[in-house]
Amino acid sequence: MAAGMALAACSSAHQPPTTSSPTPTASPLPHAAVAGRGPQATIDVYRADGPADLSPTVRGDPALVYVPNSMSGTVDVISQRTFKIVRQFPTGALPQHVTPAWNLKTLYVDNDLGNSLTPINPRTGRPGRPIAVEDPYNLYFSPDGRFAIVVAERLQRLDFRDPRTMRLEHSLYIPQCRGIDHADFSPGGRYMFASCEFSGRMVEVDLRTQRVIRTLVLGNGLTSPQDVKLSPDGRVLYTADQQNGGLWEINPSSFRVIGFLHTGAGAHGLYPSRNARFMYVSNRAAGSVSVVSFRTRRVITTWQLPQPASPDMGGVSADGRTLWLSGRYNAVVYAIDTRTGRLRATIPVGNGPHGLCVWPQPGRYSLGHTGIMR
Repeated sequence: MAAGMALAACSSAHQPPTTSSPTPTASPLPHAAVAGRGPQATIDVYRADGPADLSPTVRGDPALVYVPNSMSGTVDVISQRTFKIVRQFPTGALPQHVTPAWNLKTLYVDNDLGNSLTPINPRTGRPGRPIAVEDPYNLYFSPDGRFAIVVAERLQRLDFRDPRTMRLEHSLYIPQCRGIDHADFSPGGRYMFASCEFSGRMVEVDLRTQRVIRTLVLGNGLTSPQDVKLSPDGRVLYTADQQNGGLWEINPSSFRVIGFLHTGAGAHGLYPSRNARFMYVSNRAAGSVSVVSFRTRRVITTWQLPQPASPDMGGVSADGRTLWLSGRYNAVVYAIDTRTGRLRATIPVGNGPHGLCVWPQPGRYSLGHTGIMR
């Protein structure tokens, strides 16, 4: 998939001052997630994300891209084959992301100010009746399928809901996490790591107790953490910092910073390649995409989009050949060839396109709008 990538100048890592609240609790790497044999066996959290790993549940679903247009209050549906819009439908106010359900049978449009979720049937690409849910900026599912976790950003809460009915079961108020935003999970699925956009922090939540167990301040709080992704071996947790133009590297076991990697202005979205060798970083303010090696933790090349450009959130096609990103401030969607970095298409959409969903996706079940369970 990355045969066409050329090596480029890479950025060195450094460790700015950070603080972490003390706790005896660590995030172990469970034996069930280990691939290989012997003492050098390693974690492979993306072991079910290869191009051939489509669940039977989604194999009949058409290859489409669902684009929530926050300012227009609509979703545009794009054919991955023709790069053309095949459908548009209205949603509640301020749709932010499109999230697959844990069982992969429904997609949900997260209507933030509309206080609702719009379900989509991925077999037909058509919407259903909205479901009342308070402040759904984002949506994840616990790896065991027990909870739908609504990220209520404005209310500074994680709302744990029944994944089938969306009935509220428990609200976790997190006052130290202003702008709770994006998340990923530990390899064993017990812990959730979430970014705090407006307070420059990360929090770790124990999903068994539904409580915050650790808080990490990034760069003295003078940061704006966004998307969150775990490395394939489970030993580095990355969060994109749009204020400082790079990635914070965190040891998820000690919950302390181990480095910072410069990528580009407005670093925002993080997307692993299908072979789990690289991570694509959308630099929204720079109008570029950085390709980071998971092995070396360095930028190996950067793809510059034609200006003006504002690459934001998105995902990788099931075959791994196309990176789809919303152009947040340019009312377009970009389709980028992952072998060459060349722009395959620029598709005009509604205003304020944000967390689009590329469907279908490999994996056994869904974790959230940017990932399928590894």
